[in-house]
Amino acid sequence: MQENIELTKKRAYELFDNKIIDTFEVGTFKGLQQIHQYIFQDVFDFAGKIRTVNLSKGNFRFAPVRFLESNLEIIEKMPESDFDSIIEKYVEMNVAHPFREGNGRATRIWLDLIFKSNMGMCIDWSKIDKEEYLSAMERSPINSLEIKVLLKGALTERINDRQVYMRGIQRSYEYEGYYTK
Repeated sequence: MQENIELTKKRAYELFDNKIIDTFEVGTFKGLQQIHQYIFQDVFDFAGKIRTVNLSKGNFRFAPVRFLESNLEIIEKMPESDFDSIIEKYVEMNVAHPFREGNGRATRIWLDLIFKSNMGMCIDWSKIDKEEYLSAMERSPINSLEIKVLLKGALTERINDRQVYMRGIQRSYEYEGYYTK
């Protein structure tokens, strides 16, 4: 397990270091698939593939498989014109949860790509407490104000800063309960 975590984290770093991330579509499901496939290519045979099983976490059920593809088409068409609309799109993609595993890690990178492209900013994830983030995300389908406040306070213009990106990857793994070097 630890080896898989390190391998996927290495791939996430490669996205930035080798400028692979710059070749991916921004704000589309295809772009999210590209991120997911690249990060998880060594550990999941379903890397980048839409899930075929229903998923839930705690008492929350993600989008049912039978509606997943149509939901993804709707999400893809959502606007990205300002901070609020970008976060709404992010929340909806989280509810869709299109992959069997690795949604959070891939979707946070996808969100930063949207911010970079549309606002010249990204999230400094190291400024966001794990428990506050998870709690806000859990409530976001009902009320997204909390996650908006949390993320807005962590926006930075340091979009090409390797340290910001690397700390973001590290934090993303911590959010998922993976603590690595």
